[in-house]
Amino acid sequence: MMNILCIGDVVGEPGRKALNVLIPRLAKEKKLDCVIANSENAAGGSGLTPSICEDIFSFGVDVITSGDHIWKKKEIVDYIKTSSKLIRPLNYPKDVPGSGWTIVTARNGVKIGVINLMGRVFMDPLENPFLAVLPVVENIRKTTPVIVVDMHAEATSEKIALGHYLDGKVSAIVGTHTHVQTADEKILKSGTAYITDLGMTGPFEGVIGRKKEQILSRFLTQMPVRFEMAEGDVRLNGAIISVDEKTGLAKGIERVEMKYT
Repeated sequence: MMNILCIGDVVGEPGRKALNVLIPRLAKEKKLDCVIANSENAAGGSGLTPSICEDIFSFGVDVITSGDHIWKKKEIVDYIKTSSKLIRPLNYPKDVPGSGWTIVTARNGVKIGVINLMGRVFMDPLENPFLAVLPVVENIRKTTPVIVVDMHAEATSEKIALGHYLDGKVSAIVGTHTHVQTADEKILKSGTAYITDLGMTGPFEGVIGRKKEQILSRFLTQMPVRFEMAEGDVRLNGAIISVDEKTGLAKGIERVEMKYT
C-alpha cells in the first residue's frame, strides 16, 4: 500500500510557506510516498514562475499540476517546455508548450502517472477532456496502474461525471480550481478515489486567498479592483489517497486540513 498526498490550489507566498512547513510533517506522520500539488496560483496569487517551481519541488512536492492561470507569468513558457514535473491541462491544443501528463517514481520505487485536465463548463473552450484523457490513461497503464487525475474545473457536475467515466481506470480523481474543499471524498464503485475539490492552501482570512475588502468592493460596485493577497489564517487543504500499487485501485481517501502557524 502506498500513500499519495494531493494538495489543493497553492495561493501566493502564504501557501508556499505552508508547504515548506507542513509537507515534511505530513510525510513523517502519514508515511507519504508521493506529493502532488496544484500550484498555478503560487506566484502572487496568479501564475507560476520557474524559481517558485524549484522552491515548491524543494519542499517535497513531486509533481505540480495547474490550470487556467498557468500562463499568467510569461517566464513559465520556456520552463514548462523542459520540465517533466510541471504539467498543464492535457486538453489544451497539441502545439501548446508543455505536457498534460507525466510519470514519476515515488519514494517507494513505484511509478505514478499524473494527468492534468481542465473542465469546459464556465471555463475556457478547450478540447473535450473526456475524449482527451482515455488514450493517455491507456498509454500510462502500459507502465503503471497507479494514476492520479487532477480535474481543474468549475462545475461540480463535470467533475462528478469524470469520476464515473474513469472509475476503475485510474487510482484517483481530485478536483481543483474553486479553492473550497468539498466533503464528498469516497471510493467509487469500481475502486477509484474521488473528491470534487481539494480546497486551497493559502490564507483563509480573505475570499479564496484575496483580501476580502477588495473582493467586496468589486461585488458592491462592479468597478475594476486590484486583488491583493490576504494574509491570515493560513491552512493546507488536500487529501491523502491510499493505493494498492499492484492493482492501482484506491483503498482509502482522507481529507486533510492543517493550519500553518
